Amino acid sequence: MNDTSGISNFDFLFGSWRVHHRRLKERLTDCTEWVAFEGTCVSRPLMGGQGNVEDNVLHLPEGTYQAVGLRAFDPRSCTWAIWWLDSRHPHSLDVPVVGGFKDGVGTFLADDTLRDRPIKVRFQWSKITPISAQWDQAFSPDGGQTWETNWVMQFTRTT
Repeated sequence: MNDTSGISNFDFLFGSWRVHHRRLKERLTDCTEWVAFEGTCVSRPLMGGQGNVEDNVLHLPEGTYQAVGLRAFDPRSCTWAIWWLDSRHPHSLDVPVVGGFKDGVGTFLADDTLRDRPIKVRFQWSKITPISAQWDQAFSPDGGQTWETNWVMQFTRTT
């Protein structure tokens, strides 16, 4: 059975954005030092709306890089998969996080590794309005019992 009821979940993101980033300097080390930097993002649909791509420019203090968020909707499971491709590591596509939206919040999960140890990864989209949105990334070293938010992106629409 194909259910396309979630296919428009990321339509809010289409267009151009200014992005304020806050990222922990180190992850899962009890670090409390945050690094703030700016960026931009342009997002558009692909595959007749069943996918989308987000082209990012990130101005870190140590230098600018580009990255792509790629998403695809599966109408059989009504879930989205999200991959991240970083220009600093152009042959390495991150493990996809998979999930969907409920009550205006998108939650996407994956199993991954950090420093050769298993972790859970969570992306969340929230605070979505026509002119703003927020994305958070968190890691869990204990199977999802506790989460450390390590990256927050606040989007402000430019077009």
